[in-house]
Amino acid sequence: MKRIHSIDVLRSITMFLMIFVNDVAGVDRIPEWLKHTAADVDGMGFSDLIFPAFLFIVGLSLPSAIQARIKKGKSDLSIVAYILLRALALIIMGFFQVNFENYNHESALISYPVYKIVVTLGFFLIWLDYPETMATTRKSACIAMGVVILALMAYFFKGEHGGMQPHWWGILGIIGWAYLFAALVYLATKGRIKLLIGAFLIFSIINITTHLNVLHVNLWMIGDASSITLMMAGALIATGYQHLTISKTWVVLAISGLLAIVFGFIIRPYAGGISKIYATPAWVFICMGIAILVFEALIYLVDVSGKKEWFSFIKPAGTSTLTCYLIPYLLYSFLSLINFNYSYSLTYGFGGILRSFFIALIVIRIVGLMERWGLRLRV
Repeated sequence: MKRIHSIDVLRSITMFLMIFVNDVAGVDRIPEWLKHTAADVDGMGFSDLIFPAFLFIVGLSLPSAIQARIKKGKSDLSIVAYILLRALALIIMGFFQVNFENYNHESALISYPVYKIVVTLGFFLIWLDYPETMATTRKSACIAMGVVILALMAYFFKGEHGGMQPHWWGILGIIGWAYLFAALVYLATKGRIKLLIGAFLIFSIINITTHLNVLHVNLWMIGDASSITLMMAGALIATGYQHLTISKTWVVLAISGLLAIVFGFIIRPYAGGISKIYATPAWVFICMGIAILVFEALIYLVDVSGKKEWFSFIKPAGTSTLTCYLIPYLLYSFLSLINFNYSYSLTYGFGGILRSFFIALIVIRIVGLMERWGLRLRV
């Protein structure tokens, strides 16, 4: 499959917004529509759109990654191993990060900011995109050092309820589990559109029936299949885009996006309303529909009109996305160590929103510099 530049741009925009909404969550007196909506409130804010959009984008990227390996003559077994290793990396990182939330500052031997910095550096040592010219022994030594660091950090971890526990899997962990199932399904179907539609419908039905209290079966890490449904939607849309003429693309994507939104509102009263925290079907399908329509707009802007350069200032967010996600952990920890505090005007209202916007830009520019130095994560 050829590279689809609109996917790269959508990934860049979404990563930029993810950094922005994570930072703006700490700003006081901002509009309600900008915030995450509480679990038991039937509705969603702008911030509630970003994570499902990211799951959708992972799905968009999934077909090209697997098809590239198939074209290289890789066996199904080697591709399964590739999928498992990618998923495991995300799950491990998510597991560590979710335990940050329960770090016991009083009983721990290591201060919270230092702990986060050391763990994140461990991630870099293990999953850095090492240059091909680097000696194998040196690369292996760096990876082994990263493994030792994470093992030690897990051992020395002091939480509010003891050692490290999967209270939930964190953003990266959820992506990892969803990717595991979606990628294995895509490999099994070999990207055949009818089979992908069937798989998408199965996961959608699991999500819907779970929240309608019809399905009472524990499906292990599939859960209510909300994340997998969003990711499968992305894989289905990307596969369809590759096989459709541009004129049919406009019609299919517009209808798909609008139908998803309409269905979300139809199911809303019967399956828990709109709730990101509970991952209700209404939230899943409304966010899915919005993501499809935004992707369609970017296809016109980027793939058809050739305006990719409009988004060049945030390009590193699309090419080094995982690095972009992790850098704020280092940045905030460093600012905490030096007792840095924003001026009062940057902690509330428009000033705080503006601060979050520039923080997102600064993180992306830092990642851009790191790319030039060959420092980027590859999972």
